[in-house]
Amino acid sequence: MTANKKRVLVVDDDDVHLYTTRELLQEEQFEVVTHKNGFGVTNLVKMLQPDLVLLDINMPGLSGDNLAGLLRANDKTGSTKVIFYSSNDETSLRESVARHGVTDYICKGNIADLRKKVRRHLGYS
Repeated sequence: MTANKKRVLVVDDDDVHLYTTRELLQEEQFEVVTHKNGFGVTNLVKMLQPDLVLLDINMPGLSGDNLAGLLRANDKTGSTKVIFYSSNDETSLRESVARHGVTDYICKGNIADLRKKVRRHLGYS
């Protein structure tokens, strides 16, 4: 990782969302790593030590909310900032954030909110 670049891990089963999210965050000068499903993410977080994980909720096999629980329960990943990034409705996302103890949520498609919340949670104005 470059000394002054924050690292963001984006986990989503949708190739289009992975690509567009990576492009948007790279424009903001973040180092972006993508992963296509929930499997192996706990080990990936341990290895990469991202500053933030953007996590889709609706993924086959291992859903984002279950994965968030695994990250929170692990001593080495429990303090990692996790933002749910989903096409679920806002009320459902707010409830999921409270239930799973993650940092925040972003509704997919809201580019301004994506930029604003990622920057805020990484310590930028």
